[in-house]
Amino acid sequence: MTGTIRIAIVDDHPLFREGVTRSLSEIGGFEMVGEGATAQDAERLAATMRPDILLLDISMPGGGLSAVASILANYPAQKIVMLTVSEANADVTKALNAGVNGYVLKGVGSRGLADILRNVAAGESYLSPTLSARLLSDLQSQQPTDGLAERLRQLTDRQTEILRLVAEGLSNKEVALRLELQEKTVKHHMTGVLSKLNVRNRTEAALMMREWRDRDRPS
Repeated sequence: MTGTIRIAIVDDHPLFREGVTRSLSEIGGFEMVGEGATAQDAERLAATMRPDILLLDISMPGGGLSAVASILANYPAQKIVMLTVSEANADVTKALNAGVNGYVLKGVGSRGLADILRNVAAGESYLSPTLSARLLSDLQSQQPTDGLAERLRQLTDRQTEILRLVAEGLSNKEVALRLELQEKTVKHHMTGVLSKLNVRNRTEAALMMREWRDRDRPS
């Protein structure tokens, strides 16, 4: 994506909102088009301002995750990044399953956040590395990695091809363009991938593919 990235932020701590707004404005390339403090504010901003990216906290009046579900039901193309202190696996999983494009911890630096937002605006997804490692560890405890290759072998060649691209960070739309498929066809294949791998979302499936790829790579 080229040009200025339009951002709206919803967080019930005014000082935090002001800090993010000031930091992104100083870095440049971002336009803050709105802010709020509640889930209702988030829904209003999505409807009226149509930002490129909506930054949401999980802990806000009305609930950040509730806002995500409502917004994406009405505006499925809206990009949403959770910016929160919550490291709870349940919150991360719920957010990813709801369809957010990024899950970022508030300890991130301003330039790091700017880089993440640029990548999300360009169509990539993001999960904080510490949370990614934790999800993978949790996934491995549920499904030992000894059977990882066997589970991946259940996938068809097309499903494997699609999952490899998803593991590289491509969205369904980008995968469809790369493989010259319809986006709905990619979504259909990903549904099959999640079922065969017995995982809850595309992020967990991508983590499994990355783990297998890294283990299979010659040292």
